[in-house]
Amino acid sequence: MASIVFATLFYLATLLLVVGLLYRISTYARTPAPLKIPTTPAPTTTGGVVLRMTREVVFFESLFKANLWIWGLGWLFHASLALVILRHLRYFTEPVWEWVAFIQPFGMYAGITMLLGLCGLWARRMFVERIRYISTPSDHLMLLLLIGIAASGLMMKFAAHTDVIAVKSYFLGLMHFDVGVLPADLLLMIHLSLVVSLLVVFPNSKLLHAPGVFFSPTRNQKDDPREKRHLSAWAAKLESEK
Repeated sequence: MASIVFATLFYLATLLLVVGLLYRISTYARTPAPLKIPTTPAPTTTGGVVLRMTREVVFFESLFKANLWIWGLGWLFHASLALVILRHLRYFTEPVWEWVAFIQPFGMYAGITMLLGLCGLWARRMFVERIRYISTPSDHLMLLLLIGIAASGLMMKFAAHTDVIAVKSYFLGLMHFDVGVLPADLLLMIHLSLVVSLLVVFPNSKLLHAPGVFFSPTRNQKDDPREKRHLSAWAAKLESEK
């Protein structure tokens, strides 16, 4: 019964995630940007914009310039999360890709640094007065959800081991719409329930800054207002109809 329940939940959660993300991204893409507002100093070429966006996404450049210790916690969490996600590809590939097998030990310890980064970011929301003032219950709940996922995953690795071979078999089966048997492990059930919850709430949460950063006009615009007149699509259409 648990195997069927979790299979249903994962199918529904994945559908909600994909549809929700596509809807949000399409909304971002259709939102007009009537003003030229890149944060200066800004690049004046498309290549420069790409380079700037790469630095922002990979290294959190603006946060580094704004607050070094918050940048450290944020980058530690995001880099660790990326490594943890890549490590989990072993549950969805057979045979396991060589580079995925290579990063397994690094991904295991990245789970610890991910948890440390999350705890630091949560402490910031509780103990830094100006951050505590603007924090909402959803901010705390998102951090608690991520902390729960990281903590339960680490406990399965270092405290109460689960049958990872059976878990892999189960998820490989789900990819082919073949529901297998999920190990009856309480920690595993908690971990998977939290992951399903994250998939469901992601498209309606502040975690959408992940795709949203690519649509930020302060980052994705060239600083060329003197060389080229800036018109949003709707303004250009109105002007053409005059």
